[in-house]
Amino acid sequence: MNEKKPFLDGDISLITLADSIDINPKVLSFVINEHIHKNFNDYINTWRIEEVKKRLNDKTYSHYKMLSIAFDCGFNSKSTFNLAFKKATGLSPSKYKSSNDY
Repeated sequence: MNEKKPFLDGDISLITLADSIDINPKVLSFVINEHIHKNFNDYINTWRIEEVKKRLNDKTYSHYKMLSIAFDCGFNSKSTFNLAFKKATGLSPSKYKSSNDY
């Protein structure tokens, strides 16, 4: 996940991720559920949120709009992004960004 960042693909699915690492999708699902204690979508969104946070804290991306960063990180809708971000951080994306502006 860290190296190839498959979560950046907005169309990633359990099947495509399993295929890319040559594992049965049922086994991958079991591992995510039992060892990480998340479902597949929450797992992928956790990686995406971390990438969004990195980019929001990186001055290289300071001229990008929040939604553009979210889409670049694999989110396909504003509402999904906002819900996932708030669930992961306890803050709305804009509140997070304003609390981390320098």
